[in-house]
Amino acid sequence: MKRNILILFLVWSFNAEIAEAQENESLKTTKQIQKRGLIHRYINGLINDTSDVAQPRFLFYPTLAYAPETSWEIGLSSLYVFYAKRDTSNRLSEINGFTFFTLEGQYGLWFDHAIYSDKEDWFFLGKLRFQRFPMYYYGIGPDTPEEYMAVVDSRQVLIKERVLRKMKKNFYLGVELDFNNFGAVEFEPKEEGGDIDYPVGAEGSTNVGLGVGLVYDNRHNVLNVRDGLFSELAYIKYAPFWAGKYEFATIITDNRIYRPISKNNVLAAQLFGQFNTGNVPFNMMSALGGESMMRGYYYGRYRDNNYLSTQVELRFLPLPLGFSKRIGAAVFGGTGTVFDDFSNLSLDKMVWSAGAGLRFLLFPSKDIYTRIDAAFTQEGHGFYIYIGEAF
Repeated sequence: MKRNILILFLVWSFNAEIAEAQENESLKTTKQIQKRGLIHRYINGLINDTSDVAQPRFLFYPTLAYAPETSWEIGLSSLYVFYAKRDTSNRLSEINGFTFFTLEGQYGLWFDHAIYSDKEDWFFLGKLRFQRFPMYYYGIGPDTPEEYMAVVDSRQVLIKERVLRKMKKNFYLGVELDFNNFGAVEFEPKEEGGDIDYPVGAEGSTNVGLGVGLVYDNRHNVLNVRDGLFSELAYIKYAPFWAGKYEFATIITDNRIYRPISKNNVLAAQLFGQFNTGNVPFNMMSALGGESMMRGYYYGRYRDNNYLSTQVELRFLPLPLGFSKRIGAAVFGGTGTVFDDFSNLSLDKMVWSAGAGLRFLLFPSKDIYTRIDAAFTQEGHGFYIYIGEAF
């Protein structure tokens, strides 16, 4: 199966720490101090991470990738982590950013965040996507062919935000907003002159969903959970009178458990389900694959009204190597399927994913690792480099 292939990940990072301004000196001396300070912070941030644990940290690095439908892609990723009021008794908040452009004229801007207020009274969880980026379309259902039918080019704007208020210790209740604009859509069949069955929403659509979410969350570090539970149950309604084109509803359940099995080893497991009813456009259907769950499958390799998946991961953070305390590893496996309704849910349609990866302790004071995962499936493989664990 053809898919996006990462050719090169250029690890160049700049670790910035908020510091008091130095006293004014001569221009030459100031430049020398700044130069030494920059180099010192860069090396010290990567190798020693001697900053105060309560200090906010910022990291950014360029990326270079290649995909058949985009040609070369040049991007810039960033990560900002902090504690509310620099109080380490609060949970660690994180903001991720990514922007890119390609030689074929595609571009995108992404932001993800998980932000806790002081005392965790409020929890903001969401993401923003603005992009023009093609995707492979394989069809609908669990029996779609291994080769994609068409490349779908489009302009996409996605805003998903959850604003949750703590009701009781670790329990949150709040509203969820989902805005999805899928415009300027063009289907390009894989074979010239090929004929495909266009799905619902092939001409593009704008859909606005409003809903309610209930969350239990006792994780302290969302990028690397060593002991905790997370469970979300959400209901979102999409309707034409909310400026949407199609009327449908989505129920999402996401359940994760993390348990230490020794001083440095963690067993993590996740059960995820997304269930749609109504007239669902294909781009809003439940989709299997991606960098976090069912790794190794192209995101959207399988699509349908409903999606059910589970995965287990064993993490060694760090490995007992003796010469380094910053290198870790993980092994993982998962299975999942898509289906149109529960009467057609079949174990025979389940697909599997398995793999392993290395970890590097990027911020020792905050226990944050960079992961490099290789995943394998019955159709092929995938390769992923990200900051923070997959789930």
